[in-house]
Amino acid sequence: MILFMHHPIRLFFSSRQKITFIILSILILLFSGCHPGVKPPVAQRIRKDLTTNGQTRTDYYYWLNQPGNPGVLRYLQAENAYTEIMMKDTRSLQDTLFREITGRLRPNDSTVPYFDNGYYYYSRYNPGQEYPLYCRKNGTLNAAEEVMLNVNDLAKGRSFCQVAALNVSPDNKILAYGLDTVSRRKYTIYFKNLETGKNIDIAIPLTIGQVAWANDSRTVFYTLVDDTTLRSYKVCRHILGTTRDKDVAVYTENDPTFSIGAYKSKSEKYVMIACLSYTSNEYLYIDADKPLESYKSVLPREKNHEYSVEHMGNSFFILTNWKAPNFRLMETPVGSESKQQWKEIVPHRKNVLLQNFELFDDYLVLDERRDGLNYLRVINRNNGKEHYINFGEETYTASISVNPDFHTKWLRYEYTSLTTPASVYDYNMETMEKKLLKRDEVLGGFDPSSYEAKRLWAVTPDSTRVPISLVYRKGLRLNGRNPLLLYGYGAYGLSEEPDFRPERLSLLNRGFVYAIAHVRGGEDMGRSWYTDGKLLHKKNTFTDFIACAEYLIAQKYTDTTHLFAMGGSAGGLLMGAVVNLRPDLFKGAIAEVPFVDVLTTMLDESLPLTTGEYEEWGNPNEKPYYDYILSYSPYDNIEAKAYPAMLVLGSLHDSQVQYWEPAKWVAKLRYMKTDHNLLLLKMNLEAGHHGSSGRYQHYKDSALEYAFMFKLLGIAH
Repeated sequence: MILFMHHPIRLFFSSRQKITFIILSILILLFSGCHPGVKPPVAQRIRKDLTTNGQTRTDYYYWLNQPGNPGVLRYLQAENAYTEIMMKDTRSLQDTLFREITGRLRPNDSTVPYFDNGYYYYSRYNPGQEYPLYCRKNGTLNAAEEVMLNVNDLAKGRSFCQVAALNVSPDNKILAYGLDTVSRRKYTIYFKNLETGKNIDIAIPLTIGQVAWANDSRTVFYTLVDDTTLRSYKVCRHILGTTRDKDVAVYTENDPTFSIGAYKSKSEKYVMIACLSYTSNEYLYIDADKPLESYKSVLPREKNHEYSVEHMGNSFFILTNWKAPNFRLMETPVGSESKQQWKEIVPHRKNVLLQNFELFDDYLVLDERRDGLNYLRVINRNNGKEHYINFGEETYTASISVNPDFHTKWLRYEYTSLTTPASVYDYNMETMEKKLLKRDEVLGGFDPSSYEAKRLWAVTPDSTRVPISLVYRKGLRLNGRNPLLLYGYGAYGLSEEPDFRPERLSLLNRGFVYAIAHVRGGEDMGRSWYTDGKLLHKKNTFTDFIACAEYLIAQKYTDTTHLFAMGGSAGGLLMGAVVNLRPDLFKGAIAEVPFVDVLTTMLDESLPLTTGEYEEWGNPNEKPYYDYILSYSPYDNIEAKAYPAMLVLGSLHDSQVQYWEPAKWVAKLRYMKTDHNLLLLKMNLEAGHHGSSGRYQHYKDSALEYAFMFKLLGIAH
């Protein structure tokens, strides 16, 4: 059972490098006098011609793609020092914000326990500690606590520590877990004997961190990643008590556009191997009671056919887009490898996206999306009666939670909104009774009735209605001069959910409006919302965001002197595109780990994610995609013009957006832009794509981002 999920070459700094950084920082401080006249770092320009499809681009900052080059490190250190100088007048404010944000968190917080295979499982924090303790109790919540893993012990002496996919053997005696201490998504799997408290003398490096146990509690299936591209490509079988050289490769994925992983079915009957690309999937299965046997296919892969599988009784239940763009649910006998025996359980609906489902003996629960909102639909499998769970808010998000037991009438689900902290409910599917098991406590006197959340609709130039979720403190006047932070993502079919974040209160309590633009590229409005924001339709993502910004200005929520834009990763690409298209629209922009050098990255097949993402962005080795990506790639479209103030955050060990993308982008912007607006790069030299590990440290970035906006607006405290 999977208990907890959290969905390189590391540069160690020598003493000489540390001294260089200190001297560099001191020199900048001395010569700047800490006043606005300080000169920003200037990256060296070295010509590099890049030719593809008969077209040549010149990249003067290509050299920053050399992690072992001392000049690269010096440049990143200089940018960090410059950011420190330019934000020096906000240091006290940043400290205040950090204390304010972390002070809202309950020091000894814990998750809601759930029962599985004889034990209650949960995680908790000790006051003041950065990392969780993963615990269980035998049979009853009144039993003595057993700490399976204290991540604080693993993190000692390390600048980064992340544990993934804790997974206990069927006999409840062995804990498997993945550990990443670099933030490069290269997990080493360890096994801990829960009876002795000692690790078993075996470690499996270069994995996704997750195992699937066979029912003998000795055999495990794990997935290896390529050391360079980080693509998960091989599932192997290991038997505890044997050496690694005895491990057997069960399945190898040779298609570079696919990644794979192994997991256990809810029924515990099968070990499943998921083979996934962005446009087609295949699922293989192995009898968990016979782990040495070969795998079988649920259905061989087909072009543009996406499906997922769950097992119950003698059937596989299949969520499929076969002749159903918004997906439908089918049932088929185990062992059938064709669609001829498929029986439709839930039909396709044009205006409803079927996202997920949960099986019980007597009930079927569907996770649907309609008009940009989540709905949980409960169907009685015996009499066909159905109903929807009522959530009672205008904008919110709800999802199915952990439900390991088929034999229950209680559904566990999670709920949150822009004004409601994360909540866990048990819901009686027969009586419709709701039990609130936990709502995250927000310390400091938070009162949800003091805030108001709304849902608005902007209209794009192609007459598409784009939803906007927003929240603000009650009493807001629509005078056109409120500071407003507009957030966007829009990629991979990932919907940007209107959830609660305690750090946002530091914005709302200072008069900010916080808004989410649910732009195309996500699946907020159904599957077509995704397909209309990818490949040769990617620019819809950018124009949707601009339309949302213009609508909020027209409705007097803000104006161009108070409007900020923010996005991360693919949302950072969105930031780069919109400031190129409409730099006049924003007072400032914040781009976190931004994917901004799209064309160069997608042409480099040695990088992580590249080949697997041809189906998201297009393969630029083909001229139509090359030309289209070139027309919007933020780095390639920087011009000599005025840009808004910008704060850019990157991470040196980022495995998804390589550090040189934000570094090159900032260097070229410095050279090209004609304004004197603030342009800052903050490079985390110890972390990866998701920033610092631990419970509290990543809030330092939030404090910096908020202080950046407050500085531009003259908010001193």
